[in-house]
Amino acid sequence: MGQRLVAGLKAWRYGTVLGVFLMVVAALAWRLLDLHVVDQEFLRQQGDVRTIRVEQIDAHRGVVTDRYGESLAVSTPVQTLWINPSETDAGDPRLTAVARQLGLREGELRARLRKYASREFLYLRRKIQPELAREVMALGTPGIYSRQEYRRYYPAGEVTSHVVGFTNIDEFGQEGIELAYNDWLSGERGKKRVLKDNRGRVIKDLTLIRNARPGKSLALSIDLRLQYLAYRELKAVVSAHNARGGTLVMLDVDSGEVLAMVNQGSYNPNDRSQLSPDRLRNKAITDLFEPGSTMKPLSMAAALESGRFKATNTIDTDPGFRRFGRFTIRDHRNYGVISLTDVIAKSSNVGISKIATDIGGDVIRDLYARLGFGQPTGIGFPGEAVGVLAAPPKWRPVEEATLSYGYGMSVNALQLAQAYMVLANGGIRYPLSLLKVQAKPVGQRVLSEQVTFDVRQMLREVVENGTGKRAQPGFYSAGGKTGTVHLVGKDGYEDSQYKAIFAGMAPIDDPRIVTVVAVDAPQSGEYYGGEVAAPVFARVMGGALRLLNVKPELELGQTKASEPVSSERG
Repeated sequence: MGQRLVAGLKAWRYGTVLGVFLMVVAALAWRLLDLHVVDQEFLRQQGDVRTIRVEQIDAHRGVVTDRYGESLAVSTPVQTLWINPSETDAGDPRLTAVARQLGLREGELRARLRKYASREFLYLRRKIQPELAREVMALGTPGIYSRQEYRRYYPAGEVTSHVVGFTNIDEFGQEGIELAYNDWLSGERGKKRVLKDNRGRVIKDLTLIRNARPGKSLALSIDLRLQYLAYRELKAVVSAHNARGGTLVMLDVDSGEVLAMVNQGSYNPNDRSQLSPDRLRNKAITDLFEPGSTMKPLSMAAALESGRFKATNTIDTDPGFRRFGRFTIRDHRNYGVISLTDVIAKSSNVGISKIATDIGGDVIRDLYARLGFGQPTGIGFPGEAVGVLAAPPKWRPVEEATLSYGYGMSVNALQLAQAYMVLANGGIRYPLSLLKVQAKPVGQRVLSEQVTFDVRQMLREVVENGTGKRAQPGFYSAGGKTGTVHLVGKDGYEDSQYKAIFAGMAPIDDPRIVTVVAVDAPQSGEYYGGEVAAPVFARVMGGALRLLNVKPELELGQTKASEPVSSERG
């Protein structure tokens, strides 16, 4: 009885196991039949999940050009190489050739592959020449792939670097126009659906999800011909005088457009291996300085506008100095009674300070403010410094005096050029622009035409018979003002360090362009504005007017470019 019971249990268990097994087989068979015959879409979806990917399509960044369409910043197609460590043997001998071709350290490359062996993506080299990428791919090393990207290139190099700026490796603006107009220049990446094999290689483009939208182009106001000219001359004077640096700004007087803007030292945005932070600044906009005697014509304009003085007046500068308590201001010598024109031509501190005392500090400061000092130029450039323009509740005599000849305030070179633009065009302050202006802008009248005419005649005398004789630009008449100021260090004014400045316009009877030149800490013995900055102005303005097809005004015998500098100092 017991044996029959045991045998029955064994048979029952065997039957149960066999039945379950047959049910599982039947279920699997049914599932296979269902997937391959009834519900084929499931396997297709699962296959797509493993082989179909969405990839980005890089967008072409907009081109930056000068006012005539010459390229200043362009994006060119390049290749980026990447590697899948999970598909690559860190001991593969072919990695030796890969490292050599790409300029990588072989040991570091193999160590990275071992460290990140579980990953599926590592950059090898980004944005290299397509020829180099093809050479590396031809080595046949498993797990190495390439993709197309874009790289920013700057045809004019260091000549336009401070204006144009540069982008980072992902083509996002970091400095200059590239940063200020990054959203405008940047495109919008597209998307596409692709089919890949089990090694991650694209087999086929399936569908386009969204087209890449290229960035918009940007035409600057810069004239590349004038930019090259200005850069060459500024670099030459900084080198010749062993100076610390320099700045030059050139404006169109009837539109407010910046035609040239250069600095020394500079940098090459195409080669950033030697890049240093002190070379990145666009000093024409970011660096402040006391403008010195270049403010005297503006103070004179305030005096003429007040009605208390006329261009034909004289003023007594005897005995050649003025004392304000323990503070004394001096002229180069005692000029005695001189005309207002000679106050500017001889750069008389005593003369202009007496005028300032007569009209008051508020009158001068009001004009300075209307000319744009102490406020942004509105040019939209990153890092612009607005400067300092004092407004005390009660002016002390010494403050009125120093304000009249440019001490106790700070400006940048672009602000100074803007003020002289108003003198040049008959009294209109136009908004400044680094972008090409399509129509004449609407300006604001700051001074009367008569006042600006009178001041321009004084500036003519500076170049013809005053402190700025070396500023005569060949066969063109010019007017301007020299300036020489002490540089400010961490402990105050530096006794032996100067900034040499010249601000002027040409042709003086019908000005086309205004230029400001500033040279920091010249070390060759000469350091006055009339000795260092004025000759740069002469060469740049003479060349610029010829390039702009301005008809020469002077005959050969009339030019004064070869005359020695005046003994007066500005």
